[in-house]
Amino acid sequence: MSSKIIRNGRIVTAVDDYTADILIEDGTIAAIGRNLAVGLDVESFDAAGLLVLPGGVDCHTHMDNTFGDSTTCDSFESGTRSAAFGGTTTIVDFAFQRKDVTVLEAIERARAKGAAGACIDYGFHVIVTGVDEQVLADMQHAIRHEGVSSFKMFMAYPGSVMVDDAAIFQAMRMVGQHGGMIALHAENGTIIELLIKEALAQGHTAPKYHALTRPAIMEGEATHRGIKLAELAEAPVYFVHLSAKEALKHVIEARDMGVPVFAETCPHYLFFDDSAYDSEDFDVARYVMSPPLRSKDAQNALWTALRTDDLQLVSTDHCPFCMKEGHLGKVNQKPYGKDNFSKIPNGIPGVETRLPTLHNGGVRQGRISLNRLVELTATAPAKL
Repeated sequence: MSSKIIRNGRIVTAVDDYTADILIEDGTIAAIGRNLAVGLDVESFDAAGLLVLPGGVDCHTHMDNTFGDSTTCDSFESGTRSAAFGGTTTIVDFAFQRKDVTVLEAIERARAKGAAGACIDYGFHVIVTGVDEQVLADMQHAIRHEGVSSFKMFMAYPGSVMVDDAAIFQAMRMVGQHGGMIALHAENGTIIELLIKEALAQGHTAPKYHALTRPAIMEGEATHRGIKLAELAEAPVYFVHLSAKEALKHVIEARDMGVPVFAETCPHYLFFDDSAYDSEDFDVARYVMSPPLRSKDAQNALWTALRTDDLQLVSTDHCPFCMKEGHLGKVNQKPYGKDNFSKIPNGIPGVETRLPTLHNGGVRQGRISLNRLVELTATAPAKL
């Protein structure tokens, strides 16, 4: 049996803050207390003056995920190593159901990828791209027998992964009856698609137009619609990567009425803003993600919502693509859209930097407490 003890650390949880020792046996916490008595063969670490926090839980990552013609540049091995270096010890990634891949096959394939390379704990949501009786039956089976209870559906990207309101409602109704939850990417995909076509027709091809064709009001509209579908289905709903005040408003109103609505935001929305798009240069492509960065005013509203629990989690939506084509042997990365912003793969990294940036830019700047940091990045994700 391998035993270690961390002595004199400042242990911070969502509700406590105290100094004590932690005894670890075979990777599991065996005891917490002051001046714990252990044998001489126990490896000891002195953490006096240091913080000891629960391992972070990141509920939104994309390791080795393929979207269209592009695959993210982090494998489970490289991505989970990055997570561990940044204090995250559990991720929840995605299994991808497609027309030729069932829900259960998607889970099996995703687990094989994780088993081959992950160095931390991991779980999966399932991305559902179409709903029929078999898909609904497989979702129910996944909840009951596979330990998978959350399913992501897209209200954006028509012709690819977008599903219609009827499919969302059917899925919500079923998973709500069996203890699961639907997670929504909330943007009005049909309007955004129209705006993209109009921009390209006018010769607007630079990365900055990615943001200009995905207005905040369309995130707000989709969020409101998703909430109403969940109310009708009598099911909980979870909104991923919330960025806009227009969306946050509807989440707050619904929660105040007792509707089981939950939402996350991401570090990039808390530390970057839409001034990053004030250039025609292709370098702006590094900030192409969906939804895009919003205004400083929206950013301030997100921080307030984190303090008041109107936002319950900070996840990363870790979805990295290389700025240099062919780097790490990857093709169809960010330069894939150098002549057409709509072809730039959407995503930004964050799994390694989430906890350090939230501590430095959140706790040390007085925006959130240390206990709240733990709640947002470990306790609340584990509960959900």
